[in-house]
Amino acid sequence: MHITKHIPNTITCLNLSSGCFATVSALQGNLGAAIAWIIIAAIFDFSDGLAARLLKAYSPLGKELDSLSDIVSFGVAPGMSLYVLLKAAASSLGCGGIHWLAYLAFAIPVFSGLRLAKFNIDDRQTTSFIGMPVPAHALLWGSLSYALQPLIASNALCILVACLAASLLTSYLLVSEIPMFSMKVKTLKWKGNELRYLLVCCGILFIVLFGFLGIAGSILLYIILSLINNNLKTK
Repeated sequence: MHITKHIPNTITCLNLSSGCFATVSALQGNLGAAIAWIIIAAIFDFSDGLAARLLKAYSPLGKELDSLSDIVSFGVAPGMSLYVLLKAAASSLGCGGIHWLAYLAFAIPVFSGLRLAKFNIDDRQTTSFIGMPVPAHALLWGSLSYALQPLIASNALCILVACLAASLLTSYLLVSEIPMFSMKVKTLKWKGNELRYLLVCCGILFIVLFGFLGIAGSILLYIILSLINNNLKTK
């Protein structure tokens, strides 16, 4: 038995473990730790596929394990982060009757699950995505929840309304038919990777300037660049 064939699945299990840590951190109100664990999970998620390709260690088990891990790390974890944020905002307003609105954050894990199931049976997404990928969606809401948490006291109503509307919109993007480019590269050449290099450079700049909020800015830029790219291709 070759131990190398188990390396990709081991990395995937680390992704799942990170998602569990992120979920617990979120429910404890530590949204900084939650986004940190989501980032770590995203690194493992990228690495398991890379390891499988390099080691030629593909397996049906690995494919199923990857999706099951992703629903925790990139569905449940960011959903719990937003739930904690919305619950705190509702409590800050002093209106007990609207606490139920926080449960709308569960749209994130629900639509993430739909997205992953759709991805597994869609053979059009081998080199790019149709709909927003769940790791990007998780990074968006994990970072936004953390960045907005300190602002609840003075902006509770705005945060509650804006986050509810935006979360429903981005949940729709998960299962939409909107093409979005992948960050996976076959070559390091500039030609063919222009959008990827632009996104990476801007992402680094955003994070340096705005910290974790820069992650959310990078994901929004990713959505915008994908839409622009689609528009150019249709002309």
